[in-house]
Amino acid sequence: MSGPPERKIPTAAENYPVPLSPPLPTISKQIELSRAMTASSNSSIFSLSPSDILYHDDHLIAVNKHQGIYCETLLSSLASQSHELHLANRLDRDTSGILLLTKSHKVAAKLVKAFTEHKVKKTYIALCTGPPPDWEQVTVRSGHGRSKFGAWRVYAASDVGRILPGGSFVRSMETSFEVLSVNGNGSFREVSDSGDEGNVLVVEDKAVKEDGNASEIVVRAYPRSGRTHQIRLHCQYLGISIVGDVKYEGEYEWKGTTHDAHHLHAETLSFAHPVTGLDVMLRAPLPLWATEAFQH
Repeated sequence: MSGPPERKIPTAAENYPVPLSPPLPTISKQIELSRAMTASSNSSIFSLSPSDILYHDDHLIAVNKHQGIYCETLLSSLASQSHELHLANRLDRDTSGILLLTKSHKVAAKLVKAFTEHKVKKTYIALCTGPPPDWEQVTVRSGHGRSKFGAWRVYAASDVGRILPGGSFVRSMETSFEVLSVNGNGSFREVSDSGDEGNVLVVEDKAVKEDGNASEIVVRAYPRSGRTHQIRLHCQYLGISIVGDVKYEGEYEWKGTTHDAHHLHAETLSFAHPVTGLDVMLRAPLPLWATEAFQH
């Protein structure tokens, strides 16, 4: 009795989907290695401040993770409060903001399910540079996957489901953005509940680079999916890479300052409490780089 037919794997490179975002810049490897070593050494002396705890009950702890700190470092620093802590979400090493932890496997499983089913709403603030956007709100829909060298890349939306060189598949990725300020013109405003997507950009081609003087742009991102480096990749595709994000063409030096981390902040998190069912809305204070950007 024969089994199911095997999925045919392309034998020639041209049969694989073509990534639409550029490969990692050569300079990024050395800078990223240096940042990783610094973060590792900082982890041995890191101590969580009581002011960093945003929420605490019998089932959950939410903390404001600092830039340049690994999630596991926070987990270790909280181990004295509870012996069974689990990460409900993860943030990149250099992304600051809300990190949610649970105190049991059961609660963790419920929250992971809520994240997977997109029942948890998240917003992020990012400091970017590039030509001033010609949109106030935009939604980017694309593919997401690893290229043959293992780097995360943007793929065409029509490539979703196609196999990649490593055997994984292109998956869908969607982020909505709104501009909060350009060169200090604008201001912080509350998170929109309207769910307005603005113009919808369905990615099918490589982005066209616009020439011109780079502006400083603060955006709020509403990720509609949960892909690795999603906001960073979509900012790059839009031509407004995040300051300090050397992997994705972000400025390493900007306004006379070297930026040793990317400027992305997990601002809000809202969800139904996995035990009580009540609505929980968490907010992390803005980091210094964000408040300074609004004060220009």
